[in-house]
Amino acid sequence: MIRSEILKEIAPIIRDHLVVCNIGLPSQELHMIDDQPTNFYMLGTMGLSSSIGFGLALSQPKPVISIDGDGSVLTNLGTLPTIANNATGNYTLLIIDNGSYGSTGDQPTYAGKKTNLTDVARACGCDTVIEVQDKDLGPVLQSAIDSDEMTIIVCKCDSGNIKLPVITMDPVVIKHRFMEAVKA
Repeated sequence: MIRSEILKEIAPIIRDHLVVCNIGLPSQELHMIDDQPTNFYMLGTMGLSSSIGFGLALSQPKPVISIDGDGSVLTNLGTLPTIANNATGNYTLLIIDNGSYGSTGDQPTYAGKKTNLTDVARACGCDTVIEVQDKDLGPVLQSAIDSDEMTIIVCKCDSGNIKLPVITMDPVVIKHRFMEAVKA
């Protein structure tokens, strides 16, 4: 499976939760597959989906899911020890690990070579870290959301992108409707 197929599969699972989605193609794919006011689409700031989602989870009780990529997590490794040392049970970090920088042309990441993000997260002190193959993600993600444990899921999948348009919704509108969804 490629990332867009994974997002299509998990859309019904994450639909009723607060979701912060990684920049570029992942946000565009999620927007096309299942646009929801509870989805915050990152249109810039590579590597900060996990940080922003974690900060949101610390500030309120609703379940929060950050969808990040291996390339983005590698650009902001400091977020993993921060998450580990301030764990909150309403936070799930889903790292879609396709071994490439998908939004910039599928250049290989180090996660596609020798670096194992599951081991990195554990070494940073994250207690519940699960590595899963793409086809097995749905039940694992649902279980993580239902638990009262901060969970990091590293979902291994194939690299690849689909052709789709950019998100034309104004960033201010994305922010406003997401803030309203957080309050609801």
